[in-house]
Order: sequence, then C-alpha cells, then structure tokens
Amino acid sequence: MNFSRFLPRAWYYFRTGYTTYLTFLLGAVNTLTIIYVLLGAQIPALVALFPTFLVFAVVAITAGVPVTILIGWLHLKRSPIYTSELDVSVEANPYYYKMPPGYWPEVILPTYQETIRYLTRLLEKEKLLTAEDRERIKALDEKMDILMKGGYVGHPKRRINF
Repeated sequence: MNFSRFLPRAWYYFRTGYTTYLTFLLGAVNTLTIIYVLLGAQIPALVALFPTFLVFAVVAITAGVPVTILIGWLHLKRSPIYTSELDVSVEANPYYYKMPPGYWPEVILPTYQETIRYLTRLLEKEKLLTAEDRERIKALDEKMDILMKGGYVGHPKRRINF
C-alpha cells in the first residue's frame, strides 16, 4: 500500500469514526448522566418520577429521538443553512470540475464523445448544422478532451462574493 495515501485515508476514517460514532455515543451518555444527576439534586420530585438512571434514560431517549429527527428534518428541508453547506461542499470538491476516476474516463465520456461525433457527421451530411452549432460542439469536445487528460473545467475553488 502507498504510505502517502494511507495516512490521509486513515486520518479521514479516524475522524469519521470518532465524530460520528464514538463522540456521539459518549456525548449522549454524558448529557443524560449530567442532566439526571444535576436535576435530581435540584428537584427531588424528579427522583421520585425517575427512580433509576435507566428509567430516566429510556424516557429521555424515547422523547428525544423524535425531537432530534424533527430538528434534522427542519435543518435539511426548511433551513437555508443546509443549502449553504452543500454550496461549500460543491465548491471544495474537485470532482465537480474534473472527471472522477473509474469507469467515467474509460467508458462514459468516450461513449459521449463518439455519440457526439457520429451525430455531428450525420447532421453535417444532412446539412443541418449551423456555424454556431459547430462552434458549440467543438467547445464541448475540447472540454471533454481536457477532462479525459485529467484537467479541470469550470471554475474550481473560485471565491464567491456575498
């Protein structure tokens, strides 16, 4: 395995596992514990209602999960924040401006290029292409060639002024 690729991948896997799973689990248990202990010390009636931590945790999770699902739904469906997050991801992701590796450069883009070339020949034979059409097709073919060579099209990592 290439060591220079292993370290960044290991770092990414570590961050994903840590933030998505470990920190989430520890944070949830920590929050439930602190709330139970602090509220129990301040409100004795609460201890009567929830005699053990397990009862409190089950009730809190049963009530908390639907609330957090609603908050997540609102974030994704009703909040402009999610759209902004996606905008930042698109701007930062190089594969929105270059071709991803794999079957795209081997199969998909060559198929598109050949299809356009055959259609262009047919349209020229029928005298249906204008000079403007030829220029657009030529520009598109040049962009596809750039992508096939591993280059970028568009404006990668450009700054957006607000």
